[in-house]
Amino acid sequence: MCCLVTARVRRLRCSCSSSIRDAAHVAHGVRNGNDSLTPLAQTTIMAVEFDGGVVIGADSRTTTGAYIANRVTDKLTPIHERIFCCRSGSAADTQAISDAVTYQLGFHSIELDEPPLVQTAANLFREMCYRYREELMAGIIVAGWDKRRGGQVYTVPVGGMLTRQPVSVGGSGSSYIYGYVDSNYRAHMSKEECLQFTAQALSLAMERDGSSGGVVRLAVISEHGVERRVVAGNQLPSFSAI
Repeated sequence: MCCLVTARVRRLRCSCSSSIRDAAHVAHGVRNGNDSLTPLAQTTIMAVEFDGGVVIGADSRTTTGAYIANRVTDKLTPIHERIFCCRSGSAADTQAISDAVTYQLGFHSIELDEPPLVQTAANLFREMCYRYREELMAGIIVAGWDKRRGGQVYTVPVGGMLTRQPVSVGGSGSSYIYGYVDSNYRAHMSKEECLQFTAQALSLAMERDGSSGGVVRLAVISEHGVERRVVAGNQLPSFSAI
C-alpha cells in the first residue's frame, strides 16, 4: 500500500510540474503579447506571528491594466488545514502554483499520516518559484501553525528566495507601509493586537496604492483552527482627511 501511494505521489508531482510549466509558458506569451490583458494581483498582503498562531491579511482588488477585473478577490488561499498562502503577482501564475502545492502537500500528508509542517509548504513554494523564476511572476507569503514550531510566517518573493520573518508584507502596496510596519510592530503581540495592526497597515496601503482596494480579508490560524474575518470598505480605519 505504501509503495502504491509513493508511486502515485511521484506521478502527481510530475503532472503538477508539467501543468506549472505549461501555464507559465502561456502566461509568459500573453504578457509579452499584450501586457494590459494579463490579470495581475498588484496587491497588498501581510502576515504577522503572535503567541499561539499567525494573522494573515490582504486587500481584494485584482487589476487588468487600468481596469479593475475583480474587487472582491480572495487572496488568502488555503493550502492545508492550518496552512495558508497570500498571493501577489500574476493571478494565473499564483493560482497555478498554489493548486500544485496543495496537491503535493496533500499526498505528503498521506505519506506521513499526520499534518504537514508549515516549513514544508514554504519549501515547495520556494522550489517552484525558483525553478520557473524566468517565466513566473509570483510573490508568496506562506503562514500557518503546526505542532512542532507553532505559528510561522515565511516569505517567498519573486525569484524563489525563502526567509522566515515574524512579520512580512508584500505586493505593490507594501512600499507605502514598510515604515509603519517597522515602527508599530512589537514582539509577542496578542491576537487582537495583530488583527488591528494588520487591518490598519492594509488600510494605509489601500489609501495610497491604486492597485490595492476593496475589502480587507483577515484570517487567524492557530491550534484551534482558522477564524476568518472581513472588514468592509466603509469600516476600514481612516488616517487622512485629504
